[in-house]
Amino acid sequence: MELQGLHGQVVDRIGQSLAADEIRAGEVLRLEDVQERYGVSRTVAREAVRVLESKRVVTSRPRVGITVRPLADWNLYDPQVIRWRLASPRRATQLRELAELRAAVEPSAAALAATGADDAARRALNAHAKAMAGAARAGDSRAFIAADAAFHRELLTASGNGMFAQLSEVTEELLVARRDLLLMPDQVDLAAVRRHQEVADAIAEGRAADAALAVGTVVDAARSEVEKLLHGSSACALGG
Repeated sequence: MELQGLHGQVVDRIGQSLAADEIRAGEVLRLEDVQERYGVSRTVAREAVRVLESKRVVTSRPRVGITVRPLADWNLYDPQVIRWRLASPRRATQLRELAELRAAVEPSAAALAATGADDAARRALNAHAKAMAGAARAGDSRAFIAADAAFHRELLTASGNGMFAQLSEVTEELLVARRDLLLMPDQVDLAAVRRHQEVADAIAEGRAADAALAVGTVVDAARSEVEKLLHGSSACALGG
C-alpha cells in the first residue's frame, strides 16, 4: 500500500535518495537534518523515520541518530523498496533479481496449483488469461498489465503456499513500476497471451508437469525481455 500524506512523500524522497546512493550506507543523520532537508515538522520527520525503520533501511538510536543500513539489510521484498531500486542506478540489478526470483518460484507454484487449486481459482486463472487476450486485441497496455498482474497473483495464491502468495506483491510491483517508469514497450506480445492461456489450461486439467513447464516458458520469455531491456533494445515485447 502506498503511503499517503506529507510523511509518505518524505519517505519516498529519502528512499529514492538511499537507492540512488545519494545517502550512503553508514551515514548518520539527525532528525533535525531530515526536518531541514525536506522542510517538514519534527512530527512528520519522526514518522517518516519510523516508516523507514519498518522497511529496515535505517536504524534510529537516541544520542546516535539515524543510521543508513547496508542494502543487504533492507526488506527487499517491500513493494516500495522495489520501486525505489527500479528508479535508481540499481535498476538493472533489481530487474535481474526479480526475473531470477520468479524463475525459482512460479513453476513450483503452478505445479502445486494444478494439483490443489479449487474450481474457483481455476476459473479465475482462465478469466484473467482471457482478459489479457481482450486487452491485447484492444491494444490496451494498462488493462493488459492489470490482467497480467491478476493472473500471477491468482497463480501464486492458488498454489496453497502462503509464502508464495505473498510474493504476488513483488510481481505486481514489477509490472506496475515498469509501466510507470516507461520501461514497457508499446506493443503487446500476442505469444505471451497464448503462453498464459496454456498455463491456465494445464492447471484447469490438473497437469502439474505441463503447468510448471508452461509457466517456466512465460518466465523465461519475461527474463529474455529483461535482458533485452538491460541491453537497451527497443524491440522487446510485453509479456510477463
